Amino acid sequence: MGKLVSLKFKVKKSKIAILMPLVVFSLTSCGKVATQPPVNTKSDTQYNSSFSQLESDYGVKLGVYAFDTETNKEVVYRADDRFAYCSTFKALAAGAVLKQASLEQLKQVVKYNKEDVLSYAPITKDNVDKGMTIEEICNAALRFSDNTAANLLFDHVGGPNGFKSALNQLGDNVTQPTRIEPDLNEAIPEDIRDTSTPRQLATDLQAYTTGDILTDDKKKILIDWMTGNATGNTLIRAGAPEGWVVADKSGTGSYGTRNDIAIVMPPNKKPIIIAILSTHDTKEAKHDDKLIAQASKIVFDSFTTTENNN
Repeated sequence: MGKLVSLKFKVKKSKIAILMPLVVFSLTSCGKVATQPPVNTKSDTQYNSSFSQLESDYGVKLGVYAFDTETNKEVVYRADDRFAYCSTFKALAAGAVLKQASLEQLKQVVKYNKEDVLSYAPITKDNVDKGMTIEEICNAALRFSDNTAANLLFDHVGGPNGFKSALNQLGDNVTQPTRIEPDLNEAIPEDIRDTSTPRQLATDLQAYTTGDILTDDKKKILIDWMTGNATGNTLIRAGAPEGWVVADKSGTGSYGTRNDIAIVMPPNKKPIIIAILSTHDTKEAKHDDKLIAQASKIVFDSFTTTENNN
């Protein structure tokens, strides 16, 4: 095991007090379920009706942004509306950690306390005594959506403010990190805290996975973590054609919020970057993963149809 890094902190509500220096990276609303589809100016408008029908069928507000880096084609539907990002942020937080840390530093061990372990912590709850490496924490957050691991990622980048600074460095002035797990999943309509847009989340994910923010070896690590995501099999992955590799990060919150962001790799082609976000009006509403799967299928069908028509 690598060099021990003693990170002693205390979680209380939405704040973490960290007793050691940390490296810090230098509006529209999440509105009610809409009844009128937006005007789609950058993609084939025939798919507006398909997405609108999904909204009607599931009683949700749906936001979609997808970019095919092979053809530079987009699919856009409420792409600039604001939604709670929920656990999708973990992919971007891991990207921020990879930007800051060397490969050797990923082997450093982080210690945390039993009282810091949240109710959903399938990996970190079993490693309190020995701690976990930064790499293991990223893996737990991305593959298993471990919320304690997510808060440890926040610690590493300097909390929500540090995370926001990291996103600002990507050119993201849209995403509004404010709280940590689990409070960031409240997803209250009209509250811009811990929200972003489908377009911005996809743009940030593209920057970390295909841009020049990370070295090639770090991009490979990030994509590998996301490819192994255990919580995404019924989401974008379920809507992708057979043989396409999907590296994703899902998110779930109150008001029936269900999200998924992904880099999707068709065979022998450049990847597709996609973000699908959804929410309900009612706090106790339940989500249905079929919505995300069906929306992603519409996206992939649109790209393959466009390709076949060229």
